[in-house]
Amino acid sequence: MGYRSVAYFVNWAIYGRKYRPQELPADKLTHVLYSFGNIRPESGEVYLTDTWADTDIRWADSGDSWNDVGTNLYGCLKQLNLLKHRNRNLKILLSIGGWTYSSSFTTPASTAAGREKFAQSAVELIKNYGFDGLDTDFILVDWEYPKSPTEAEHLVLLLKACRDAMDTYSRTLPTAYHLELTVACPVGAQNYNNMDLPGMDQYLDFWNLMAYDYAGSWESTAGHQANLFPSRQTPSTTPFNTADAVNHYRSKNISGSKIVVGMPLYGRAFENTDGLGKPYHGVGEGTWEAGVYDFKKLPLAGATEHYDAEAGASYSYDPAKRQLITYDTVDMARRKADWIKSQGLGGGMWWESSADNSGESLIGTVVATFGCLEQSPNCVEYPQSKYDNLKSGFAA
Repeated sequence: MGYRSVAYFVNWAIYGRKYRPQELPADKLTHVLYSFGNIRPESGEVYLTDTWADTDIRWADSGDSWNDVGTNLYGCLKQLNLLKHRNRNLKILLSIGGWTYSSSFTTPASTAAGREKFAQSAVELIKNYGFDGLDTDFILVDWEYPKSPTEAEHLVLLLKACRDAMDTYSRTLPTAYHLELTVACPVGAQNYNNMDLPGMDQYLDFWNLMAYDYAGSWESTAGHQANLFPSRQTPSTTPFNTADAVNHYRSKNISGSKIVVGMPLYGRAFENTDGLGKPYHGVGEGTWEAGVYDFKKLPLAGATEHYDAEAGASYSYDPAKRQLITYDTVDMARRKADWIKSQGLGGGMWWESSADNSGESLIGTVVATFGCLEQSPNCVEYPQSKYDNLKSGFAA
């Protein structure tokens, strides 16, 4: 069994970022998390969020036409399904929630009817659009993970409803297929201590540990955003660390092989600072949002990359501009891959794919260090889809 290589693809990447599914390093991935589906809080219905990007846009240079006969799937989801046909170990999961939509989970998860609607509508999306399963990304913004035993129970019941609905649908296929169910999970003890991890684990294929955003504009001093270990020399630079989180999940009898370690394809900046653990003022412009720079833009001109051996982290610093950016360098990515292997963990995950460097790729570096990827087949049979081309397997 090989390692998982999991990358988020965001449907808004086709706009300003000008990044399309066709550009994904499909041969270096086992899973793409297509982001994001939303939830109608009043009913629990899961739905796609941008029909132009998801199903409608046509790319002539990829063979799309306005003259096709029948009802056909286009957009990002057609291209992702084509990648699946060419790369039979690549799976596409619909990621539901995320930063913008996760607050919509709370009400549906609290009732049997809401959970049933959530699960059944999610399966309809699998059936119609060619997904291989679901990724539940409910862990941000308003819900911020369960806050009580009751909410923890609701979360387990929601996962159970999804697992049951996917298994029921799978049995209707010409060849039964195991649709996968995953979750984005927290590193902070204040969140995972309120979750029923063993209860969730029985329904999950693997856990995507969000091992990034440990430090940023919300902190008073400059720190590491994705360090492996705590720093005893300057504790303020490592408010969280990956090793302790992994150990906690394992202490709840979650197999290391089911823990996939998330890594950032971006850096977080601190400006007007004298270095790690020091105060800062401002975070700068960033690539697409304040203080956040795509990895492919790093290091910035004038900055030098550094490695913090104690924390297991890397960063760049420009003494003239007094700017520090915390991110994974190529060497750090290699070190993380070695650590994942040494710990018997399940692989790596990245947020988000458009920010990687096609030359010195972090994804490519980690995959090369892993040496082998998981080789389990995807699903290409969707006989109940409303789209003729997906139903026919994109036959000419």
